Amino acid sequence: MEQGEAAPPAAAQNKVGKEEEEDDLGYRLFPERNKNPQSFLVRSLFTYHNKCQVMLRMTLETNPYAQLLLEAMKQSGCTVFNDRHFSCENCDACVGGGFDSATSQIVLCQNNIHRQSHMNRVVTHELIHAFDHCRAHVDWFKNVKHLACSEIRAANLSGDCTLMNEIARFKFGLKGHHQTCVRDRAIRSILAVRKISKEMAEKAVDEVFDACFNDLEPFGRIPHSKTDARRAFRDFQNRDRYNANL
Repeated sequence: MEQGEAAPPAAAQNKVGKEEEEDDLGYRLFPERNKNPQSFLVRSLFTYHNKCQVMLRMTLETNPYAQLLLEAMKQSGCTVFNDRHFSCENCDACVGGGFDSATSQIVLCQNNIHRQSHMNRVVTHELIHAFDHCRAHVDWFKNVKHLACSEIRAANLSGDCTLMNEIARFKFGLKGHHQTCVRDRAIRSILAVRKISKEMAEKAVDEVFDACFNDLEPFGRIPHSKTDARRAFRDFQNRDRYNANL
């Protein structure tokens, strides 16, 4: 998970009356998840909501990372609809978005996403979780290794760990820095949404790291830039055409 992005919260459950220390599975970061939705008229009066919707449309229409993931999900039988599968909401200040597997919705934190580049990254990160949810039997709630694997893939393939993003975070490295970034961000993502020790999060990430880091679907490569993502999207489309002609 990128700092400012949350991993999948778990299925909606009634936490009223539970002990405070019980793991809420990340829902504390998304306080509007269990509230009744506001009317369109009320939501349209808030600048944050309008801006979020505009930036989301721009991402879905122009960003090659998102376009490839949307096409891959469609081919996997999980067509994504803007109004159904994305929700702009106010969230905790430390997160930018999350994937709610209970509703198959991507939450975009309208109060925290202020730049188009950030929106692009959040949407891509969460679409990777949605793609994993579509293609695999992911136990988001009880199997921390499953969560770790999806977080590794999201950090690796979404652009979270590009050189420019790491420089912006004042983090520099040479050999193996990308892998280090992916590992660190996956661990932080788990700790943001699960009440487990850092040691347990590190153990889960390390046990699945090699397999999940090398799982490059649906990109077929690590897209280090939009140029890489465009090439991956073109190759994905060509692969689909080739398979259709077999």
